[in-house]
Amino acid sequence: MATVPGGDISYVLLSAAHNEEANIGKTIETVARQNAQPKRWIIVSDNSSDRTDEIIGEFAGRHNFIELVQVKRPAGRNFAAKVLALREGYKRLQGSEYGFIGNLDADIVLEPTYFEDLRQRMMEAPMLGIASGSIYEEEKGQFRPRAHNRVYSVPHAAQLVRRACYEDIGGYAILKFGGEDTHATTSARMKGWQVRSFPDLKIYHQRHTGNTAGQLRGAFRQGQMEYHLGYDFLFEILKCLGRMKEQPFIVAGFMRMVGFLWPYIKRDDRTVSKEFVAFIRREQRSRLTSGFALNRMEPRA
Repeated sequence: MATVPGGDISYVLLSAAHNEEANIGKTIETVARQNAQPKRWIIVSDNSSDRTDEIIGEFAGRHNFIELVQVKRPAGRNFAAKVLALREGYKRLQGSEYGFIGNLDADIVLEPTYFEDLRQRMMEAPMLGIASGSIYEEEKGQFRPRAHNRVYSVPHAAQLVRRACYEDIGGYAILKFGGEDTHATTSARMKGWQVRSFPDLKIYHQRHTGNTAGQLRGAFRQGQMEYHLGYDFLFEILKCLGRMKEQPFIVAGFMRMVGFLWPYIKRDDRTVSKEFVAFIRREQRSRLTSGFALNRMEPRA
């Protein structure tokens, strides 16, 4: 169960990067410009075949808090690879003292006060175990809030986890279809921690959205992920139907529903515990009862 921790306010970061030569330099620069820099930052190059390793190495030579770790694995798409890479980075932190541990994706740009502000808010709320800002993505040349930001949904892209909370939940879980952010925040709430995102702390996502085929594959995979996380059936269907009413999510909402229904029909085994499934369904049914699902799953970040 969660307990109120004291003392150490330093933070460390973990990042997994796979063929990120187009973005990793901007991400490293954004951390180097932070008012409060991390004590250590382990960047794990996950089987990169482009200039990712070279770029990280150049920055590591200029900033002593950066450490490059190289991981080799068989080529191919693997949603567990990111967490495996982060776990490899976490090994390098053994014996280090810090109060917060964070994940930072390799295609993110932040304002210079981001981690300073986020850490301060967590220090003011001792039971806040996982926190982040809200994601902004480029649309017609301007960065706008992602359509489905929610204050109770903490994106993995640039988050901090209180060390006691991280250890309480056992770190990020390895899941077949991803969803380690949802698993972490739900597990934290199960342990008595609070989680939230802050709409005024902006996370600028640099990667451009892929083509239509890629978006549809992603939506199908999202449905599979939510089945394997144990999402409540009615909650998921209402959410997909809600998104099918919105441009440009009509077809993607349908594919997400298909992705959820396919393993549901096959009765695929889930890797999460029965206790986890029961807890996440209680939360989702509570939102249904409160009308959140019928009102765009509010509150919105």
